[in-house]
Amino acid sequence: MSSEPLYDELLALAVDVAHAAGDFARDGRETALDVQTKTSSVDVVTVMDTATETLITRAILEARPDDAILGEEGAAVVGTSGVRWVVDPIDGTVNYLYRIPVWAVSIAAELDGRVVAGVVYNPVLRETFTATLGGGARCNGKPIACSTETTLAQTLLATGFGYDSARRGHQGALIAQVLPLVRDIRRFGSAALDLCAIAAGRVDAYFERGLNPWDMAAGELIAREAGGRIEGLNGAPASSELTIAAPIGLFDALHDLLAPLNPAAG
Repeated sequence: MSSEPLYDELLALAVDVAHAAGDFARDGRETALDVQTKTSSVDVVTVMDTATETLITRAILEARPDDAILGEEGAAVVGTSGVRWVVDPIDGTVNYLYRIPVWAVSIAAELDGRVVAGVVYNPVLRETFTATLGGGARCNGKPIACSTETTLAQTLLATGFGYDSARRGHQGALIAQVLPLVRDIRRFGSAALDLCAIAAGRVDAYFERGLNPWDMAAGELIAREAGGRIEGLNGAPASSELTIAAPIGLFDALHDLLAPLNPAAG
């Protein structure tokens, strides 16, 4: 529980809606999927992405009709309450398409521009990651924390790749330089779950270029509340330019490894 009743109220609604939406998407996976592309031929969206976002939007507005909503698949509701919901109905759509059980519903609540509550729900593995600002992070109700690793050579590092072929080429070359200097690399395919993996200590650190607000709003709060440091390069906020997430004792070493490799290129 947080010290702010409104944060807990927003989180409770987010969890209820995420569970309903995630179960809807999971149970609807075996229907015929109308698959389309977005930014490139490998950036896909399914009919279930849009249907799930519609379900989320309607549920939130039914409970809180004066709130704003920003969704990956086009939801753009203007509100008057000071609360805005940032929604990714299926983060990890390619995994969803291929039946890889690493995808999630991500819902965050902002109050006056600051994320104060967030949930990331994996309905296949039935894991619910939650956090409120100042209230800590949890998985299925149990407190979680980042790893205590401080040495790059022992770091299990997660990352992701963009959809543009030129950017992917640069990212592949960068990873080739990083790989010999860390324990190993993981690429799960869901930024929201990557950030939750940081929060739960399942990986030690993570970086990626190209994240949108809906990819990271809930996961970033969860990782921060678990003790992580999440920033861009040279003290900039985490953004689409670059997001680096690591325990406080590891962050600087990872940042200084990545910075000369121009990770924000492409």
